Amino acid sequence: MTMSDNFLPFALPEIGEDEIAEVVDTLRSGWVTTGPKARRFEQAFAEFLGEPQIECIAVNSATAGLHLALEALGIGPGDEVITTTHTFTATAEVVRYLGADVVLVDIDPKTLNIDPKLVEAEITPKTRCIIPVHYAGLAVDMIAILDIARKHGLRVVEDAAHALPTTLEKELIGTMGSDATVFSFYANKTMTTGEGGMLVTRNAELARRAKVMRLHGMNRDAFDRFTAKVPSWYYEIVAPGFKYNLTDIAAALGLHQLKRIPAFQARRELIAQAYNDAFADLPLIPPPQPVEGDTHSWHLYVLRLSEELEMERDVFIERLYAAGIGCSVHYIPLHLHPYWRDRYGLRPEQFPHSQKAFERMVSIPLYTAMTDADVQRVIRIVREIVLG
Repeated sequence: MTMSDNFLPFALPEIGEDEIAEVVDTLRSGWVTTGPKARRFEQAFAEFLGEPQIECIAVNSATAGLHLALEALGIGPGDEVITTTHTFTATAEVVRYLGADVVLVDIDPKTLNIDPKLVEAEITPKTRCIIPVHYAGLAVDMIAILDIARKHGLRVVEDAAHALPTTLEKELIGTMGSDATVFSFYANKTMTTGEGGMLVTRNAELARRAKVMRLHGMNRDAFDRFTAKVPSWYYEIVAPGFKYNLTDIAAALGLHQLKRIPAFQARRELIAQAYNDAFADLPLIPPPQPVEGDTHSWHLYVLRLSEELEMERDVFIERLYAAGIGCSVHYIPLHLHPYWRDRYGLRPEQFPHSQKAFERMVSIPLYTAMTDADVQRVIRIVREIVLG
């Protein structure tokens, strides 16, 4: 096979005319930083979740949202936070921002999500919080996680960067009863604002603190001060905060991307099913499927090469690229990265399921801007590589 001139990227956003018009309107309005459209976006997100009273706090990344949630919960030096090794480093690094320590556990090989049994086994008197990650868009067993948290008096902050609009027992992730849930709107996610995220919580005190810390620790934000009808220049710094606000330019994208989430998910599911059907006879392990009646967001489509296929994963990736198909690996587990490995003395044999999955996994293109022809091309190339 030779490199195609028509390279198919691993992921592309789908931006429509409504999004473009809303951004242009924002630029013409003169209000380009956090303002009325960011407020509208927060309100629209609460309505999407079906809980208009829930607090939605727009931020400039999911990483920022996770950091704000943990800070508001008082996580700090001497505390431990349990999460999965099979995630992007952002999930864990926010714990270190606060001086707390990360405890990594393995995944359930059936779901590739954090294994609740292993979470409970790692709880110590120092444990304060659990961060479950809804990997690839499949819901974690939140019933088990929340039961463990209640039993041990722990906080729960969900990393839902992949999980819009994932459901568990027909309830949307973001409404499950954890202390906070954080979504991502990065460019390759199920909806995008370019960069951005949303912190969701029912905890009024957590929300109040996160709003203050989102913008330098000010007790009044710029929108409130600059739109007041009377002089309102005065504010106070009540804490050493961060610069985590979402701009109105980004929120303008989000307003229309959010409306398209049902259609986006339906298209992603259609592509995932086409892959499932096309690869069923190959020595490939398909992604874990949702329980009947529940929704997988299908942020990622992660194949694993079975042991019957005598081909190294890296060779498989090289052949995909040579045929003009972009792909990726989600993820290089945290226990293999020098910082986490060296700080906590981690070894691959401590995480056998994550390690095995990593060595055989590859994420292939799955995004709404793909045409049917693109999907069929990926299918054809994968089959050619596997069958020789």
